Amino acid sequence: MSRIQRRKVTVIGAGNVGATTAQRIAESGLADVVLVDIVEGLPQGKGLDLAEAAPVVGHDARILGTNNYDDTTDSDVIVVTSGIARKPGMSRDDLINTNAGIVRSVVSEAAKRSPHAILVIVTNPLDAMCHVALKASGFPKERVIGMAGTLDSARFRHFIALEAGVSVEDVRAFVLGGHGDTMVPLPRYSSIGGIPLPEFLPADRVDAIVKRTRDGGAEIVGLLKTGSAFYAPAAATFEVVESILLDRRRLIPCAALLEGEYGVQGLYVGVPTVIGGGGIERIVEIKLTAEESTAFAKSAAAVKELVELL
Repeated sequence: MSRIQRRKVTVIGAGNVGATTAQRIAESGLADVVLVDIVEGLPQGKGLDLAEAAPVVGHDARILGTNNYDDTTDSDVIVVTSGIARKPGMSRDDLINTNAGIVRSVVSEAAKRSPHAILVIVTNPLDAMCHVALKASGFPKERVIGMAGTLDSARFRHFIALEAGVSVEDVRAFVLGGHGDTMVPLPRYSSIGGIPLPEFLPADRVDAIVKRTRDGGAEIVGLLKTGSAFYAPAAATFEVVESILLDRRRLIPCAALLEGEYGVQGLYVGVPTVIGGGGIERIVEIKLTAEESTAFAKSAAAVKELVELL
């Protein structure tokens, strides 16, 4: 009897974000997972540990830890988390030169072996790393996706739910722009159980939530002191991967290559996207106020500065 071929996801980088992403994908049962890292023994050890948890969790996904990119051949999705993490006082932008070299190298290796895969980029500074991945892979723009807006929106939703004293399930919110200090949370397009956020909370509390969302990653870096966030980034990455593998066509804020949308040309910036089996199926343009447009343009300019550094 022939065995049904399960989907295959490669996660590059076996640090906290990569290993936790691999765990979520494997435990969902959606795909077999290949965990790749340059450090000998690290992906093998974490892969074996995850595999030994399978009988308890109750899934049959195969998890392989490896240093060899040949093991990634014919992946459906490639998640890129490799790179150095932020340290206290360090901005995402400080990471650019080191991580650009790493992303260029790993993407070219993986893309050669899986020419039809969809790339999901997680490495910071994320918007700029999408440009590196696009060039290194030679893939069309719809198959190179930046995860960040999903994470920023999750943080926004958490802070809204906390302030409003409601379930996170009833909160809808999203964030536009680059993944950094210039991101643009949109209270006007956010709601609690369908009630617009500005009608639910006073303006000063909404402003405080917006500020905390912008500083969400830095707040965690400051608390941890020796690392950066990984549970929420992994959960956000899984949401994107799941929508691809199941062709769910979910509306998710992601970094996409804009070619005229929102008045931006040739830059990866966070916008509402429909994510399905082909990657970015559609970019959704929403109407922005003059203030929101200015903030978005400022965010896009910040991304452009990083790309020019490359």
